[in-house]
Amino acid sequence: MRYITKTDLRIIARNSGMLMIGIGIMCLIPLVFDLIYFEFDVISFVIPAGISGFSGLFLMKYFEDYADKKIRLKHGMIISSFAWIWAAIIGGVVFTLATHIPLLDGVFESLSALTGTGITMFNDVEILPHSILFFRAFEQWIGGLGVVVMVISVLTRPGSVSSTLYQSEAREERLKPSVKTTLEKTIEIYIIYTVGGIILYLLAGMPIFDSICATFHIISTGGMGIKNANMAYYNSDIIYFITIVLMILGATSFMVHYKVIKTRGRSLINDLQFKIIISAIAGVTLLLYFTSTIVPMELLFTVVSAITTTGATIVPAPVMGNWPPFVLVCLMCLMLTGGSTGSTVGAIKLVRMITYFKGIYRHIREILSPEGRVVPVTLHGRKIPEKAIAQAGNFITLYMMFIMFTWALFCLFGYDPFKSLFSVITLQGNNGLDSGVITNALHPALKAISILNMWTGRLEIYPVLITLRTFFEIFKR
Repeated sequence: MRYITKTDLRIIARNSGMLMIGIGIMCLIPLVFDLIYFEFDVISFVIPAGISGFSGLFLMKYFEDYADKKIRLKHGMIISSFAWIWAAIIGGVVFTLATHIPLLDGVFESLSALTGTGITMFNDVEILPHSILFFRAFEQWIGGLGVVVMVISVLTRPGSVSSTLYQSEAREERLKPSVKTTLEKTIEIYIIYTVGGIILYLLAGMPIFDSICATFHIISTGGMGIKNANMAYYNSDIIYFITIVLMILGATSFMVHYKVIKTRGRSLINDLQFKIIISAIAGVTLLLYFTSTIVPMELLFTVVSAITTTGATIVPAPVMGNWPPFVLVCLMCLMLTGGSTGSTVGAIKLVRMITYFKGIYRHIREILSPEGRVVPVTLHGRKIPEKAIAQAGNFITLYMMFIMFTWALFCLFGYDPFKSLFSVITLQGNNGLDSGVITNALHPALKAISILNMWTGRLEIYPVLITLRTFFEIFKR
């Protein structure tokens, strides 16, 4: 049975064109810094922007007859998957033209930025042009909310197209009844926190360019940096604490942020996911403090970075890779879990973990209960549907399968099993903390599979699987 028709492909192509135009525009924004710092590398940005913009314009005009066709969820998921990998390729071309790194490394760098993974292919980021440093930060800031979310908030009208594309990027929470209004309110909150972060960093003594890039990297829970030592370069506890606050804000649901003012802060205090994040940070930090000799600030910062999937660090990767195994295992557990649903974080996410374990506990209670008794599963006083419990279990199973597959490949290529597991978890969860395994010296095959991990991790697997199934069906004809 064929699940994708020619009409489906034309609908996908037409709506992908709009996103390709948006991605092209995204490549032009760093030219502001190229001109400010007299770097005069306009061509590295204009060529990829032109390729993306004109390709998108062609698709929109050529398939204009399909503009009013109903867009289904399967279309949205394929469009979203394509948009992310297209943005990575176009961004990769920018990096290749500007810095002369191999295209595969450029695509890795671009997708790492967009997905909030934050692992870099550059040995020395401090020699990069300001325009490229800003481009990495801007990609992270855009990717924090989502490439598709950002584009449809600007280029689409309210309606079924924006609603379907919003769902396709693994987003369901709505701050307002309309998806378009939800996007506008979400971006408004995002911008407010971004401006606030820049001001706080400036007050802490950071230069203006550093403040902008650092805020973009951190509020998006992306974690890249414009210094080789990442946040450790600034050697300031005040800057570390500002970063910790921004990481936690980025890992908190936008729904909670939206309700904070209306409820005078009660929505934050009463939110189950926020309480778990704070409890986990406090509990794990104290546990590791009493079971290791690591500097307390390094512990706290790294624990927050792990659970928020930011990946920012004040400890060099080789040093972290030599921390006691128990510490690294605790960090891996936090990296698997992640923060709140409806935030900028990656990983499995707390609501899905809560639902999964509640389902297990329900099964235990059903066995112990009298025969025939139905044991409901509730969250926030509301019953969780059986479908949601099954979906949580299916997703976690798939998630772990991707980790096991990639981990086996790293072991096959001779990497240390423990350190490579840490790195694979950081790839799949779009985290960025690394034990020193992932560098530009990585085998090209492992770079390619790492790109797949980051891609599936950001889109929560299913859209990518549907896209790959579509391509398989096309080539099978």
